[in-house]
Amino acid sequence: MSEDVLWKGSPSQVLNFGKHLTALLLLIGIGVVGSLFFPPAWFAVPLPLLWAVWNFLSVRCRVYELTTERLRLYEGVLNQTIDELELYRIKDTTMNRPFWLRLFGLTTLILETSDRSHPHVEIQAVADGTGLRETLRKQVEYWRDRKRVREVDFEEGGELEGGDLLD
Repeated sequence: MSEDVLWKGSPSQVLNFGKHLTALLLLIGIGVVGSLFFPPAWFAVPLPLLWAVWNFLSVRCRVYELTTERLRLYEGVLNQTIDELELYRIKDTTMNRPFWLRLFGLTTLILETSDRSHPHVEIQAVADGTGLRETLRKQVEYWRDRKRVREVDFEEGGELEGGDLLD
């Protein structure tokens, strides 16, 4: 069976709205101060611009790729890190839709996993989160059945989730 890409996406730049607004306010402030004190303040003009560009690139270079077998997480502007999460390791999904993201039709999916390197994964500010969550759920169930993986939760005191004691 070949591994096919089911979904690929990046977070929305809406995540940077507050940072870009701050950079704009800093530029305005530097412009006002620069007009009052001629040469000393103008050297600071590139700093908010560089900060805004860096934030733009860091969100733009974050890519999520859902294949038929795993979830790949690409991150990094200058140096790229590629992490993979096997789908059968996903234990639970939560869909977070705060007011600000709902205005733009965006969703954040939060995945709880049994993976040691990624126990908590966030797929931030993506469109059609409901469809992505359903696609993800179907693939997770498929791979759990295929690999015969079952989730067993233990509570403190050695009790199973159903209340049975372990010997």
